[in-house]
Amino acid sequence: MAEGKNQHVVPHKTGWAVEGEGASKATQVFTTQQKAIERAREIAQNQRSEVVIHRRDGTIRDKDSYGNDPCPAKDRKH
Repeated sequence: MAEGKNQHVVPHKTGWAVEGEGASKATQVFTTQQKAIERAREIAQNQRSEVVIHRRDGTIRDKDSYGNDPCPAKDRKH
């Protein structure tokens, strides 16, 4: 189970934003999704939480867990 706030990479009017789960404001805004993902991963690794990457339409594209996950993923993308 994750310890900190999950970090979401979401579309923003000026690019892509990193938002802590449940936050009313973006933590940081970037011009590219890749930069936002990199920052969200840094935060999630620090907080031992999860990164949730969204598409432009708001649907979830991918997730990465950096916490103590009791059911670790079987994928080997990292």
